[in-house]
Amino acid sequence: MADETIAIIGAGIVGLAIGREITLRRPGARVVLLEKEAEVAQHQTGHNSGVVHAGIYYTPGSLKAELCTRGRLLLREYCAERGIAYDECGKLVVAVRADELGRLDNLEKRARENGVPGLRRVDPAGIREIEPHAAGLAALHSPETAITDFPGVARAFAADIGAAGGEVRTGFAVDRLTPQGARIEIAAGERRLLADRVIVCAGIQSDRVAKLAGDAPGPRIIPFRGEYMRVKPAKADLVRGMIYPVPDPRYPFLGVHFTRRVTGVVEVGPNAVLATAKEGYRRTQVNVFDLAGIAAWPGTWRMARQHWRTGVKEVLGSLSQRRYMAEAMRYVPEIGAADVERAGAGVRAQALDRDGSLVDDFRIHRLGPVTAVRNAPSPAATSSLAIAEHVVGQIFE
Repeated sequence: MADETIAIIGAGIVGLAIGREITLRRPGARVVLLEKEAEVAQHQTGHNSGVVHAGIYYTPGSLKAELCTRGRLLLREYCAERGIAYDECGKLVVAVRADELGRLDNLEKRARENGVPGLRRVDPAGIREIEPHAAGLAALHSPETAITDFPGVARAFAADIGAAGGEVRTGFAVDRLTPQGARIEIAAGERRLLADRVIVCAGIQSDRVAKLAGDAPGPRIIPFRGEYMRVKPAKADLVRGMIYPVPDPRYPFLGVHFTRRVTGVVEVGPNAVLATAKEGYRRTQVNVFDLAGIAAWPGTWRMARQHWRTGVKEVLGSLSQRRYMAEAMRYVPEIGAADVERAGAGVRAQALDRDGSLVDDFRIHRLGPVTAVRNAPSPAATSSLAIAEHVVGQIFE
């Protein structure tokens, strides 16, 4: 339909990628991005570690694995075309204890099934060749794991949408979705937009916005704050690329790691602490409404019973810089608590099912003319262009 209006709620990197994809596939359509903040990419997109993942971690055959593989290639090409920083500085996933070697074996098998390019296993000498100041018994090296400027990518997507005749409306905090015949009226206070199709890409608020469209309450989004440390300039050169632990398969979090940014800054983190507000980037931020929603969800208490020991450990690390860095020093012993300073924080939108299961894969719901991206965790930024192809293909093809 040349005269159709397609509204996308949420101008993070996924929503913007979807908007851009629609302008390419439906050049006659009117595309409108609705963003509650004053600028695009203000939440997860603007607070992540900037890593372009190569597909090491994800279950073979899952949507995550498929879209990460394609998304990385699309993103690398896009960054080259637009002159956006993109550095394949590589990643080491390091086992530092004998009991981690079995998990490293399983991770290697998974990565090879996912076709991670250039993957190789290295011994302690190989670790030191790649990262001279790192320690470990064995590691997987992914040379094409990269870093980029995701907020810059998001702004470029927004510019593409504008150039194609679309628009991004900021300060539009959606509070109602009302059917109007075959169309949907979207409201933010007194502001209105009538759309033929609506795509919800609201990130940390995706469960609330999807509920406005009549979607199921689950999965519920539970916020986890991820805090970073910044390595002081005197020791920043001790890390060339990325140094990660072997992840615990029970959790979707990757553990505290060292990451070089495209700016040259080296960060340590993030941890994963249950936040007291959906947009709680500081420990002092508390939102009673958000807390009530977290407490009311049965899955929260089931998760807490299963994982409370890990939760206590993460909180202690959040409160103590020494405890935080004690874990990190196992990988780079020369960087300790005195060599870092507190940096920023992000909030991960972790989807949680009613039974307490942490949802790991992407989850997309269809409700007539409304499509809701209910769960798009890492590697959503890496996969954004491929997610856009997938979602738009489902809707229109």
